[in-house]
Amino acid sequence: MRSKGTYHAIGIMSGTSLDGLDLACCRFTKKRKWDFEIQTALTIRYPKAWKDKLTAAPHLRGEALLALDAEYGQFIGERCQEFIHKRRVDNVDLVASHGHTIFHQVQRGFTFQLGSGHAIHAATGLPVVYDFRSLDVALHGQGAPLVPMGDKHLFGEYDVCLNLGGIANLSMEKSDRRIAYDICFANMGLNYLAAKVNKEFDKDGLLAANGTIVESLLDKLSAVYESNRKERPALGREGFESEVQPLLDDDFISLEDRMRTFCESIAGEIRRSIPSKKNKLKLLATGGGALNPVLIKLLRQSLPGIDIEVPPKQIIEFKEALVFAFLGVLRVRGEVNVLKSVTRATRDSCSGVVVG
Repeated sequence: MRSKGTYHAIGIMSGTSLDGLDLACCRFTKKRKWDFEIQTALTIRYPKAWKDKLTAAPHLRGEALLALDAEYGQFIGERCQEFIHKRRVDNVDLVASHGHTIFHQVQRGFTFQLGSGHAIHAATGLPVVYDFRSLDVALHGQGAPLVPMGDKHLFGEYDVCLNLGGIANLSMEKSDRRIAYDICFANMGLNYLAAKVNKEFDKDGLLAANGTIVESLLDKLSAVYESNRKERPALGREGFESEVQPLLDDDFISLEDRMRTFCESIAGEIRRSIPSKKNKLKLLATGGGALNPVLIKLLRQSLPGIDIEVPPKQIIEFKEALVFAFLGVLRVRGEVNVLKSVTRATRDSCSGVVVG
């Protein structure tokens, strides 16, 4: 695709929480710096059948996993085509799909995001960029996080970009280079607790608001992260299930108290992760946790010297889809879209497979 000044790209993201498929049609304009606009966006909730398929995917044999990869790619492509038609989206240059992470085992040299880009292209007829992580893993990187490239170019006015997603992570500039790291489990734990009372999430933080801190649980959660605070390794589902989930299953503690304590743990770990500076820092908080008033209040109490900004809901809900649209644009321009300073790879890369 020939490089030009303005691009219209659809970014597609499916997170580990299985809350749905995010689609965002975005405009990007390159002048002295990149400018952007989310023109229209939509979250498609997964029906139970797809939730069950995606949950079971890590346990499938090879042939069945390949079949599901094609089926899910077709599902994404069809939903994308419906989105284009219903929202009357014109002049789309490309589709950038993150897919749904099934395996992320960088120590064994592989990562896999379900959702065939070929199937998406076949359903939409548009150029598709997908598989953004594999090249970085082949270059001995973590394959994550990738959003800091968007933080750098689209949200550069903030000193710290904090994502309160399934896993809390941040990115910021340090010594003229972008750095980023995972901090702790966030919505992954909050949603796990909410599911115990048949809720998808703790709406408005009501469960946490009715709880109190249990110091013994807080100490155990702190111990989980103690060895991570210097090296800051990438966190994943496997670690949550083995180390955190058993602590949250303690039914001798009320659900409200567990929720409140887990919020306190998140705020405490974030406080420890941000370097102290003399000048007041500007922090952008996004991700589903930014909609939790209890968690945001705790963060403001924990970080009194930092100006915490919660942006409009559209940015909170669709920032990752926005950034993957941007990474797709950088890919078709042949420019760096994954930073070694963030992933610890041997070099920066222009990552993603292009189809069409």
